[in-house]
Amino acid sequence: ACMPVWEEHKIVNMIGVCLDTTITTTRCSRYTFRPFDYAPAQAVAFAPYLVNKLGKRWHIAYQDYAFGQSARDAYVAEIKRAGGEVVGGTGIPLGTADMTPFLSKISGNFDGLFGVFAAKDAVTVATQAYDLGLTKKYRWAGDGSIAESTNLPAIGSKIEGFIGQNRYLPVFEGPLNTSYHRRFFDEAVAALKKIDPTGPTPDRFVQSNFESMNFLKLGIQKSGFQGRQDSAKLIAALEGLEVKESDDFPQGDKSIRREDHQAFIRQFIFEMRGGKHKIIEVVPKEKTVFPAACKFA
Repeated sequence: ACMPVWEEHKIVNMIGVCLDTTITTTRCSRYTFRPFDYAPAQAVAFAPYLVNKLGKRWHIAYQDYAFGQSARDAYVAEIKRAGGEVVGGTGIPLGTADMTPFLSKISGNFDGLFGVFAAKDAVTVATQAYDLGLTKKYRWAGDGSIAESTNLPAIGSKIEGFIGQNRYLPVFEGPLNTSYHRRFFDEAVAALKKIDPTGPTPDRFVQSNFESMNFLKLGIQKSGFQGRQDSAKLIAALEGLEVKESDDFPQGDKSIRREDHQAFIRQFIFEMRGGKHKIIEVVPKEKTVFPAACKFA
């Protein structure tokens, strides 16, 4: 909704969180950049694992708005491309406190239940799907936002065995066991504790906001940006920009594609074991690429 405003006033819009696929596809804008992943890239990364390791036939439950719908569409396409099949879908309205009327209708002969939920709805679906026995009857997998670190205290042991995919995890394993990540993690925990005394660990939203600001900072430095009159220079500096893993980009190397201003980054497939994220596969950014579907006005 805000993107036409940025265009009208020639303001560069560096997104920090939003996953609506259309931002860098059918509604793309020369003034808007997304320096983290989106549903098509996530599905390209995760679908082969789902089909080859967990099961061929899937049912997708999702938050019934832009985020959930775009992720559903991406996974339907990529699961099929990987040799699997999506046999059904259940959309649940945003903010539904009691999901059992929707979840209780999920049945049939399929291998896995795939969830696309975030924030409070993620806690609700993980808890109620467990209580209904769905996570025992079917392989339970989904978008990593279901098992974000901030959700785990509320879900408790009911998340055990969940397999997800995420761009960031608050663990020091594999490619995330670096001094860059440790410094980011420590600084983030200290900052978050000032907001929440329980001391939550950073999640992917903290990571993407942090790196988005650093992309913008780097673009400003490269372009000599001084104000709105320099927006064209800033856009040129950001288009095609590649960055290396560092203190400013602790998640890893990444690049912003010139054609649609969409970034591609590595992904982590994980399993919840003992209340913690355990990385089981790392997908390099080169294996997450999805063709551009954008034409700037």
